[in-house]
Amino acid sequence: MSGFTPSLEQLIEQFARLPSVGKKSAQRLAFHVLNMSDADAQKFTDTILNARKSISRCKICCNLTDGEICGICSSQSRDKSTICVVEDPRDVIAIERTHEYNGLYHVLHGVISPMNDINPEDICIKELIYRLEDDTVKEVIMATNPTVEGEATSMYISRLIKPIGVNVSRLAYGVPVGADLEYADEFTLIRAIEGRNNL
Repeated sequence: MSGFTPSLEQLIEQFARLPSVGKKSAQRLAFHVLNMSDADAQKFTDTILNARKSISRCKICCNLTDGEICGICSSQSRDKSTICVVEDPRDVIAIERTHEYNGLYHVLHGVISPMNDINPEDICIKELIYRLEDDTVKEVIMATNPTVEGEATSMYISRLIKPIGVNVSRLAYGVPVGADLEYADEFTLIRAIEGRNNL
């Protein structure tokens, strides 16, 4: 027996379902919510419900947006000839923070993973292929994560795109700045060697 009331136990269980939230963190969040004023608790609830209602996928790139088309796709200053393909909307934010990329994006909302019963038709691949039909796009940059699933997804999409005649590239991954080679795994070193540059 946990010592918590059934209602509190259910609240803790719901917080524990969130990514990266363990049992102790879930308990802290639950007690924090219980200590909120009624007005703050109502505002918190309304904000969640409003986000669920108003946020949808962009009709072009599948990124999250409050309208039909996201700000990046509707921008006139973006390079329309390049699409960077990412797994998750958070990846768009990470790349945008670099201020080095000015093209468009395409969000897959996952990767192909037969072990998790995620097939190509379960992620936004067909939407990407549709975008390549008008000859505007000259390069697709595959920026999936350097995992087995990310690499497999990248290779699968590359094979679909190459017959269309669009250049497909892959982000270079390698040894991070400040790291020692002896601590790098083989996969990281292989990618570092493949992505080497001339000096």
